[in-house]
Amino acid sequence: MARIFITGSTAGLGQLAAEKLIDQGHSVILHARNEQRAKDARNELPEAEEVLIDDLSSIEETKQLAKKANELGRFDAVIHNAGILRASGKKIFAVNTLAPYILTCLIQKPERLVYLSSGMHKSGRPKLDELTSSQDQITYSDSKLQILLLTKAVARKWPDVYANAVDPGWVPTKMGGSSAPDDLQKGAETQVWLSVSEEEKALVSGRYFYHKNQADYNTKADDTDLQDKLISICEELTGVEFPA
Repeated sequence: MARIFITGSTAGLGQLAAEKLIDQGHSVILHARNEQRAKDARNELPEAEEVLIDDLSSIEETKQLAKKANELGRFDAVIHNAGILRASGKKIFAVNTLAPYILTCLIQKPERLVYLSSGMHKSGRPKLDELTSSQDQITYSDSKLQILLLTKAVARKWPDVYANAVDPGWVPTKMGGSSAPDDLQKGAETQVWLSVSEEEKALVSGRYFYHKNQADYNTKADDTDLQDKLISICEELTGVEFPA
């Protein structure tokens, strides 16, 4: 049995991934941004081991979340699922990029890390030169390219960890909308598979997946200078150093 922590797991893909993992017999720790969402999550998934509460748009609360997570013991996998689409550029950057960075650095290193990207990252730009002065112009697509840069940096710097990014597809969640054309169940399957599977296809690192298959991506994410620059900027903005 594996222990998995999933951010943003009170609804949508995060909740569905948690449900699938619990059904497989794994222990799952959920995350909610406030008490009401935590209450709803407990009602929906009473078998979950725990629900941790903190708002990922706050750097300090994200640090608190890492501390709470560590108090529960080591995880076998962490799924960085939380994300927002419609918000200010600053908030999108905080939740979609900075929060996964902080949690990656501060939570005791698991065997596997799964980061939720998006097919929309292909139209994104790193915009790293703008981050230290303002994040107002950051879009959802930019943030999902940044998370792929982070994924590949982690895979390179931590060869003892399987770190991969996932495009769940455009699925009918609250974020994706009811008319989204992709399959919701398949949208959750890849992060579940990457977090626990012993299949050879899943035991890789630094890859980008769509529906359990490696997929094409924006090759800017392979630029190690960009990867290291993003890490450096995240260190500067959060005061959290990336562990050697």
